[in-house]
Amino acid sequence: MKALFLIFHGFSESNGISKKIRYQIKALKECGLDVYTCYYEVLPNGHRTWMIDDAVLKDLGTGKAAKIKKRISYKFISQFVAEQKIEFVYMRSYHNANPFTINLVKRMKASGAKVVMEIPTYPYDQEYITPAMKLDLYMDKLFRHKLAQTLHAIITFTNHESIFGQRTIQISNGIDFSSIPMKEQVNDTSRELHLIAVAEIHYWHGFDRLIHGLGKYYQETNNDYKVYFHLVGAFSGPREKEEIMLAIHSYSLEPYVILHGAMHGQELDKLFEECDFAIGSLARHRSKITHIKTLKNREYAARGIPFIYSEIDEDFESMPYILKAPADESAVDIVKIIQFAQKEWQPSLIRDSIHHLSWTHQMELVLKDI
Repeated sequence: MKALFLIFHGFSESNGISKKIRYQIKALKECGLDVYTCYYEVLPNGHRTWMIDDAVLKDLGTGKAAKIKKRISYKFISQFVAEQKIEFVYMRSYHNANPFTINLVKRMKASGAKVVMEIPTYPYDQEYITPAMKLDLYMDKLFRHKLAQTLHAIITFTNHESIFGQRTIQISNGIDFSSIPMKEQVNDTSRELHLIAVAEIHYWHGFDRLIHGLGKYYQETNNDYKVYFHLVGAFSGPREKEEIMLAIHSYSLEPYVILHGAMHGQELDKLFEECDFAIGSLARHRSKITHIKTLKNREYAARGIPFIYSEIDEDFESMPYILKAPADESAVDIVKIIQFAQKEWQPSLIRDSIHHLSWTHQMELVLKDI
């Protein structure tokens, strides 16, 4: 069966979303599909293009006209689907429901393709803050129910049985085990503890809660036992950076909070070997999300490291190696983390507990439904 994986943006190899998409495409191929990848990319010469794998499908040109075409011109995508006799289209939502994306789906369906759309995070309205962002959201709100009606199903990582009036296929964020190495060593935590968080840093990650907890810990103890926090990733915006930096400076935590910026590959693998406990999302409640199956939780488990989070993730709620933080604005209890992390956690046992969460298995669930 021929399939098209369609996204409305480009790839960045250090970006977690890009990695996830690559893993999903690989999983679909492992399920026996012949998969083309369609994505948008700005070339080094400034030309705005739609790509199929490594080949240019459509060159939109440069300047303002090209920017406008990027949002409204999709006929060549549906033509490709028809010409290649593609039977299955997996489309990733960019919160861009409008008459043009609706017509794109209709044309792809008319050529015989079944079309599903993944909504990575739901609900998402609360993520739109600035006036410009809210204008984009307004357009999406006008047309997203109509777009949903044209689909065969919506893929969700939540427990919602329907979204925007369309039925859902509920799966979990998956793991490509071949790309994530397991920790090889269990460090001596008798004298110090190293915490790690890896993310493009948004306010809903709540890492400021962890830093406030760390500040209180150093204020209230004699500091004989050292706790370090390695924060890996770029700040998504000035608000996130200000919250983190202000918390660090107010408690004089510069020696204990290490900002690494974006990391990947062997450099990141080496840092995980040095760390003992991972930090998941601590403030999904800020974006009014209660249930979610985040990719980060699965990546931590695949590495074989215990971790903490505050949302409800049904794949991990009963796992012995996770610590739950309350879904509120309280400072994280560092002493509780120390006591939990000092237990003898075997990386292989943690990793073995999530083999059913492979991307291949999750994509099989979608294909069986469709």
